[in-house]
Amino acid sequence: MMHIWSHRPPFLHLGLFIAAYILGCGFAQTLAIVPGTGISIWPPSGLFIATLVLASRPSWPWWMLAGCLAELLSNILWFHSPLPVAFLIYTGNALEAAAGASLVNRACRRPVRLETLREVLALVVLGAGVAPIVSATVGSATLAWFGMQSQTFAAAWPLWWIGDATGVLIVAPLALTVFQDWRGKAQLSAARWMEAGVLGLIFLAVAALSLSGYFLPFAYIIMPPLLWAAVRFEFKGVAVTLTLLALLTVVFTISGASQFAGDPESQRQKQVMLQLFLAISAFSALIVAAISRQHQQALLTLGESERTLRELVETLPAHIWCTAADGEPIYFSQQFRDFIGFNVEDKDVEGASRLSGVLNAIIHPDDLGTVSTLFAHSLATGESFALKHRQRRFDGQYRWVETRAAAMRNSDNAIVQWNGVCLDIDEQVLAEEALRRASDKLARATQAASLAELSASIAHEVNQPLTAIVANAQACHRWLSAEPPNIGRAKITAERITQNANAAADVVSRIRALFRQSAEPRNSAPLTSVIAEARSLMAEEAARRRVRIDLDVEGNLPPVAFDRIQVQQVLINLIRNSMEAMDSVAGDRILGMRVRRVGDVVRTEISDRGQGIEFPDKIFEPFFTTKEDGMGMGLAICRSIVESHGGRLWAEMNEPQGAIFFFTLPVGVHTAS
Repeated sequence: MMHIWSHRPPFLHLGLFIAAYILGCGFAQTLAIVPGTGISIWPPSGLFIATLVLASRPSWPWWMLAGCLAELLSNILWFHSPLPVAFLIYTGNALEAAAGASLVNRACRRPVRLETLREVLALVVLGAGVAPIVSATVGSATLAWFGMQSQTFAAAWPLWWIGDATGVLIVAPLALTVFQDWRGKAQLSAARWMEAGVLGLIFLAVAALSLSGYFLPFAYIIMPPLLWAAVRFEFKGVAVTLTLLALLTVVFTISGASQFAGDPESQRQKQVMLQLFLAISAFSALIVAAISRQHQQALLTLGESERTLRELVETLPAHIWCTAADGEPIYFSQQFRDFIGFNVEDKDVEGASRLSGVLNAIIHPDDLGTVSTLFAHSLATGESFALKHRQRRFDGQYRWVETRAAAMRNSDNAIVQWNGVCLDIDEQVLAEEALRRASDKLARATQAASLAELSASIAHEVNQPLTAIVANAQACHRWLSAEPPNIGRAKITAERITQNANAAADVVSRIRALFRQSAEPRNSAPLTSVIAEARSLMAEEAARRRVRIDLDVEGNLPPVAFDRIQVQQVLINLIRNSMEAMDSVAGDRILGMRVRRVGDVVRTEISDRGQGIEFPDKIFEPFFTTKEDGMGMGLAICRSIVESHGGRLWAEMNEPQGAIFFFTLPVGVHTAS
């Protein structure tokens, strides 16, 4: 009970509802001109449905109670029916209102304001078409059951249904307008007020003329001013004009001056025509008002979208422009106008096109021909275009921009206008130019570094055999200076001098071949012989450094395609590095050489027992060395040689101390160096 009481509407509203309900019943009784019928048009149906449509569902019991009180008072004032009959008829009216309001609210899913065609159709179909079926059925059955006014169910039902439907169509729009919109001030200009006054006079004159005629279709000449009100003043205009039309119809019909009044024999048919006339007028006006409202809302939405889009375009950090289908400029964004310092129409010159005036004003003279040609091609073919060029700023400075344009087409694929954008890329172009200059400088520096690296590698590779020549020449001098001279040992030393000189000549020959971009042949042969030669060449140095070379070569090694001198150079370099690494070792100085086949490669290992590798990631980089007198090119050259043969060179720590260098050469591969 407390829950229901908390949703009680204000007593003033309930009182106004009861008063309006009673007046509506009086209107229906006044227009009940068919003999033996209590009503013709039932305004309370429209009032009741409109009230429940807008009211919250928990408050419905209060409105039902107010409606029941109004019905009983109206029965006392106007109808004088037995109390059970009045109560049953009200039950049908209440069920009609509840059903109609529920259906309309569910169909619209929002507070119904009669602003869209969907809401109007919901009110017409559900509120005025479906809901009155309940009231007509209950009311006609009550009249037939109690034998009221000699009405049969079949005879009373159509008049009852169409009477309630007409009441909904005429009164519900007025009630919804009054309940929701009438508090707002009319936003009408003086011209619109004048139009409303003229329309009112015309409407009254045409209504009087149409209702006083003797030919029934003549009554429908009221439609033009009625539709005028619907289009120009929408639902408020419809509510007012329909109310006036209903009142004028009552006056003319009661006075007998209307074509809807006549002798008792034809009155039933004319009553139906009267109901249809009001229903058709209300239906037409409501539909037109809904269409007009939707059209206006669409225009407002479109205008708002255009305004939003224009504001968005104006805030973009880009220069937006549009031209007509023939290329004539029609719009520049604010950003574009600020950049170039003028608007579209400022370049209109008599005897010349606007397009040429704009292009001549903003495009750099060196780029003008290219821009004009490309844009003319796009206009002729409809293709989009994009171009980088220089564009004049308002201060006379030219900046690089990227212009893009595309055609906008209609549903027939015809071009209606061209839309374009200019992006300021001056900083990007300057940055690219600076990067290009930096790249050129880097390339020159790289060339210089490469030349230095090449010079260092030449010096490194030639220095080794030259050092050996000097050492062997000194040894040969000692053997010959001995008493007596040791001719045999001197002869052997002289042969070594010859070998070292030939090795130096081979190095120079390889360098010359590199500059000629020529390729030395690579022969396929086992590595056994070149390993033996390298060991023999390094035997005397190993003896002088007190290093023992342990050689372990797997038998039946497959042939490998290699350059003999280059691979020998790699072996000698790795052997010498390993021996130098053990100069500070006090114990046994053992250098291991192991050659094995591993899968598709032949792997050579050269191990030592020195101090190990301090920087394993850098030792193969050019100019990196840990020796005081080193150049840092030996291992870099070795890796280049091995990789040119399709192999790989790397280093690992040896256990328990020292380092191991590995290099692999692919089996059976024959390539050019």
